[in-house]
Amino acid sequence: MITKQDIIKALQETAKANGGVPLGRYRFEKESGIKPHEWGKYFARFGDAQIEAGFDPNTLQKAYDDEFIIKKMIGLIRKLGKFPTYGELPIAKNDDPEFPGPKTLFETKKQKRELAEKIIKWCKKENGYDDVIGFCASIIEEPIEEQKESGNESVTVGEVYLFKSGRYYKIGKTNDTVRRGNEIRVQLPERMDLIHSIRTDDPSGVEAYWHRRFESKRMQGEWFDLNSADIKAFKRWRKIV
Repeated sequence: MITKQDIIKALQETAKANGGVPLGRYRFEKESGIKPHEWGKYFARFGDAQIEAGFDPNTLQKAYDDEFIIKKMIGLIRKLGKFPTYGELPIAKNDDPEFPGPKTLFETKKQKRELAEKIIKWCKKENGYDDVIGFCASIIEEPIEEQKESGNESVTVGEVYLFKSGRYYKIGKTNDTVRRGNEIRVQLPERMDLIHSIRTDDPSGVEAYWHRRFESKRMQGEWFDLNSADIKAFKRWRKIV
């Protein structure tokens, strides 16, 4: 039987062999043979085990190995049917706490292209990933726009809003929530209230996510029949820029 001390010792030894950097969950399992159901008897999260083994929580973001990142990205690519935008990464992490943080993956178009190239290289060594290769290839073909002197990409920030009119809710996108709200109010006989808006550099991607999530509750166009749990889920997202 594997004890708590066995797990801590394995974490420390595998980190030492990795130049002092703790391994991510997937690689740790591969290197040590200790499976999630075994360390899960003592720790609620893999990060808790790493911390108890003496590693600084601020350094654990470095613990992701390439194969873990690539497999998580492949799962997201297939779920979305495309290579994700930066704005879709925090949504993926909200759905899956083990998904790498957005800044771990990419922030600029150059980094996005490098990640796509890395995924393609991995997929070509395996079978059954032609679809993923195609989605990644489309990213590599995109031109890299000229960047500002600061090195950051120029972004256009918009909002994804949730309005309520009567018993139904409207989810849409805009660069000016107040103006858009006034325009919609003119078209409706009932009062309309802004429930929440998400400030984002990818309004199209975020809007598409919520439309897909509530597809079974769509009434017509951008109007949905939502319940209190749905509203709470939407309101948990404040901004993703």
